[in-house]
Amino acid sequence: MAEAERIIGTPDTPEAAGAEPEQGDTASPPRGRRRIAVLFVVAAFAYTLDLVSKLLVVAKLEHHAPIEVFGDWLEFHAIRNPGAAFGFGAAFTVIFTMIAAAVIVVIARLARKLYSLPWAIALGMLLGGALGNLTDRIFRSPGIFQGEVVDFIAPKGFAVFNLADSAIVCGGILIVLLSFRGLDPDGTVHKD
Repeated sequence: MAEAERIIGTPDTPEAAGAEPEQGDTASPPRGRRRIAVLFVVAAFAYTLDLVSKLLVVAKLEHHAPIEVFGDWLEFHAIRNPGAAFGFGAAFTVIFTMIAAAVIVVIARLARKLYSLPWAIALGMLLGGALGNLTDRIFRSPGIFQGEVVDFIAPKGFAVFNLADSAIVCGGILIVLLSFRGLDPDGTVHKD
C-alpha cells in the first residue's frame, strides 16, 4: 500500500506515513527521492518521438499526397507552421521561440523542488514537447529562431499538429488535474 501511495504521488513525509510532525516542523520540505530523473526520462522520450516522427515526415511525406490513416477521419499531412498551435500568430515566430525557451528554464528551476511522480511526468511531457518545437524554431527554415514547426497529424475538422504539441497538451491537462487534486510539485497535498 505504501508503495502504491508513493507511485501515485503521495508525499514521502513522516506525516504521510502516520508519524507525528516534530514541534515547529510544519513547513519542512518533504523527505524522499526527488523525481528529476523521471522528468528527464519522460522529456527525452517525448523529444525523441517528436524528433524521429518529424524526420520521417520531412523525408517521406513532405511534398506528397496526404496518407489516410482512418478513412477521412485522420490523415498524415505534412505542413510547415510558422505560428503557434492551430496556426495562430504566424507573425510572432520569434516570440513563440522565446516563450518555449522560458518554459524550459521554468521547468528546470522547478525540478529542484520536484518530489511528486505525477508532476515529474507532466513536466517531462511539457519539457519534451517544448524542446521538440524549439528545435524546429531554431534549426528549420526560414532561419534561426524563425523556423517553421513540422505538423502532420490531421484529424478531420481539426487543426494539424505534431507529437510535441500532443505532449504539451497532455502535460498541461495533467497539471490542471493535479492542481485540482491539490497535489503540489514538492509532493505536498493542500486542501483549499
